[in-house]
Amino acid sequence: MISLNTGLIIAGILFSVGFIGVMIRRNMIFMLLSIEIMMNAAGLAFVFAGSRWGAPDGQIMFIFILTMAAAEVAVGLALAMQLYQKFKTLDTDAASNMRG
Repeated sequence: MISLNTGLIIAGILFSVGFIGVMIRRNMIFMLLSIEIMMNAAGLAFVFAGSRWGAPDGQIMFIFILTMAAAEVAVGLALAMQLYQKFKTLDTDAASNMRG
């Protein structure tokens, strides 16, 4: 059994890795993957906190986070396809030139 402190430390490390990935990378696919890591870290923290108090709330929130992650992937990949189709690159700096 993993303790609550250990689980929250792991979730914090995962969240930090995802945050650093979003800040450093300019490729949209890597940024989406980093956001996924951050969302999974938040879900992991909810699951550990819910298991600590024996409540199913953490698992319910994790299912909600997975649903939001699926929606984020759908929208993010649609934006990445538009960006690549128009500019032939996935560099996020090119997105500043997109006009509706």
